[in-house]
Amino acid sequence: MVVFLLSSAAAAGGSATAQPSPNAAQAIAAAVNKELAAFGGPQPVPGAVIGVWLPGGVAFARGFGYGNLAGRRPMALDDHFRIGSNTKTFVATVLLQLVDEKKLSLDDTVGQFHLGLAVPNENRITLRQLAEMRSGIIDAYSIPAVQKQSESWWSRQTPRQWVSIAAKKPPLFAPGAKYNYSNTNWFLLGLIIEKATHNTIESEIQNRILAPMALKQTSFPTTDWGMPAPYAHGYSLNEKKQWIDESTALAPSVSWAAGAMISDMADMKRWVKAYVTGTTNGAASQRARLTCLSTGEGNLSFGLGIGCSAGWYGYTGGITGYNTGAYYMPATGATIIVLVNSQVEKPFPGVANAIFRDIAKVVTPENVPFVK
Repeated sequence: MVVFLLSSAAAAGGSATAQPSPNAAQAIAAAVNKELAAFGGPQPVPGAVIGVWLPGGVAFARGFGYGNLAGRRPMALDDHFRIGSNTKTFVATVLLQLVDEKKLSLDDTVGQFHLGLAVPNENRITLRQLAEMRSGIIDAYSIPAVQKQSESWWSRQTPRQWVSIAAKKPPLFAPGAKYNYSNTNWFLLGLIIEKATHNTIESEIQNRILAPMALKQTSFPTTDWGMPAPYAHGYSLNEKKQWIDESTALAPSVSWAAGAMISDMADMKRWVKAYVTGTTNGAASQRARLTCLSTGEGNLSFGLGIGCSAGWYGYTGGITGYNTGAYYMPATGATIIVLVNSQVEKPFPGVANAIFRDIAKVVTPENVPFVK
């Protein structure tokens, strides 16, 4: 059930894009401000861009807080954000298109692609298990020795080096045994796609998705550490609980196929609906994408590079300075986009998902995601 009352003028057909009722709009705004404060330090998380679209043309789009603390520039709806792991949804779509084209199979193993990286269990781990986060390969970022390294060290690592770092560690479990979020899986998928296509992953995404869909505000940087204008500056708290600008703290190679892309709210709105509804690939591969298995954490399941919770489908991305969520509900046609300019992922479910969850409580109270 969708509970999102129209204003009287909108209900009478006075607007092509109806506004939410004052009570609903106030509830959404209150939820956003509450979570920005809860996940902040002495001051709230600097800012967010929020978009909510429901059947009947009901729309709520608003910037909260600041896109740049220097000069106190308010957040703008067309600000660009690093979308972090939302990058994986583009990589997964290229993978499924290659499956449609019979250039590879989800049941192919990592070992079949002869990457020369000595991945544990590489002759047993399938591409499906990589995309499902069920490979058993450790997340290279989570290794304690890696966590202690400097940002400059992180920025010197290549995608193959990230896999090599993880490959030196024993597997966490047998392939397919359970769920464990690992960015290493997506470095491997990026390398495998490049091996299968003889092309770069960023070119495949550009040619197969961004150009055909005219997602002109979405990009996959490879060497440029900068951000396209206009953009929301990304912030982290330092030891003194002060917000510091880390918009350009890391090289794109740090996250690559696991999280290097940049986008804005308008593009993410179009993109999440497209890949959740399967307009980007064939019916059989879409069924595979949406075969969601429990993560063991609350009401959250996971498919092939897609999160599934309470009827909502999409993804959350976290990267230094940014936390983003883009979700679509096929049963109602509802979309929620949450773009936040700080990566605050603890406590569960993180700032972007907490905002998404709280908005869902307002607009789809019978379908509340990220509930433990």
